[in-house]
Amino acid sequence: MNHRRNERGQAAVLSVVFMVALLGAMAMVLDVGSWFREKRATQAAADAAALAAAQELPGNTGSARAVGNSYLAKNGGGNITMTFSSQNVTDDTIAVTLTREAPSYFAKLFDIDSVNVNAHAKARAVGLDEALGVAPIVVNVMHPMLNCSVANGKPVPCFGTPTRLDLINLKENGSRDAAGSFGLINLDRANGGNIGASILAGWVSKGFDQYMPLGLYDAAPSANFNNSQFLEALFKKMPEVLLFPIYKSILGTGSNAQYDIVGWVGFRVSSFDPTGSNSFVEGSFVSVVWDGVRSKTGSNMNYGVRAIQLIE
Repeated sequence: MNHRRNERGQAAVLSVVFMVALLGAMAMVLDVGSWFREKRATQAAADAAALAAAQELPGNTGSARAVGNSYLAKNGGGNITMTFSSQNVTDDTIAVTLTREAPSYFAKLFDIDSVNVNAHAKARAVGLDEALGVAPIVVNVMHPMLNCSVANGKPVPCFGTPTRLDLINLKENGSRDAAGSFGLINLDRANGGNIGASILAGWVSKGFDQYMPLGLYDAAPSANFNNSQFLEALFKKMPEVLLFPIYKSILGTGSNAQYDIVGWVGFRVSSFDPTGSNSFVEGSFVSVVWDGVRSKTGSNMNYGVRAIQLIE
């Protein structure tokens, strides 16, 4: 009889031990799952903060820190550290380390109130080898407002300063190549010839739907700037930012002219005048993050046009 009672007592003790162990295992499974979810959320926040901050690069590390901290404050907070390094140009890369406290639930029974989860992310501002969504209005590389200063050996425009671009009329004077002028080009190399005003207007409205590399592009007749479709498209885009190609020279004359494109610049149109050969566009150059094929060397990091990429 006593032997049976001892067996029952041992079974009860074992059951209690087993239940405690089972509850502990369940608690750890639930809490570990919670910690992993917080880890993923922390990583997503670190990635997003790095991408947001990198939009202020290269060079402007103070604004990058402010943007990163502001983004994080609106998206869950945490303890963030940011460091900057140089890959292609000075301070073009930001590294973010984010730490958050992941609370425990059942693990509190074992005096584990919370654990720290960490995440690391790195983002970089890079130049473009090809740009998407370009408008067919080109700007002379010698325009004085494109050359306010130099950073990392590259020209820096006078961003936000009122700027006027005057029309080149190659049909009348093929040799004219005055600094500060603009012209129209055919962005579609596969479709040469006299491009129509409706197509040019579409490129203003929606941007060219293919990737545009640097190089030579045929001129489009300047008279298209006076076309009602083109002017309506330009009017509707105000005050959005358009991406204009930059040319360094014009080869050939008249309808056979070609523009040698060497980069791009953001331009916010505020007004324009389509009065014949005296036509002009007014607005300001803008620093922009744009879609396109990213440069591997950073050599095309110029005129404030760049792409942002997460590299770690």
